[in-house]
Amino acid sequence: MDSAQIFFYVLIALIVIFIIRKVLLYRSVKHYTPADVAAKLKKDRNVILLDVRTPQERKQDYIKGSFHIPLYDITADQKELLKFKDKEIICYCRTGNRSLIAASKFRKLGFNSANLKGGIIFWNRAGLK
Repeated sequence: MDSAQIFFYVLIALIVIFIIRKVLLYRSVKHYTPADVAAKLKKDRNVILLDVRTPQERKQDYIKGSFHIPLYDITADQKELLKFKDKEIICYCRTGNRSLIAASKFRKLGFNSANLKGGIIFWNRAGLK
């Protein structure tokens, strides 16, 4: 086997590991549709909507009533998050990928967390404000 073949097999193995990791991460977190989240926010006071996008993204558009802690600040802002310990934290980002990571981090920190499926893009498509 030459070095090009070894490189190819290593690359394939890394891609497979990445896909498996993503699937396991996805399965470890609850996911809600925008309609589910809107209904939960109306009837349940123990639900918090958390925007994990960058400050620049939040300036462009955000879901009314949501809190904002960028993904890269989640572990640094643990004291700020303690006030949400008894609530379900539904994370959102632009498409649902970063919020999936955030919801997983929250679970590891002992919070009840979930992900807004499709992020703010799906929220806006559903016509929710």
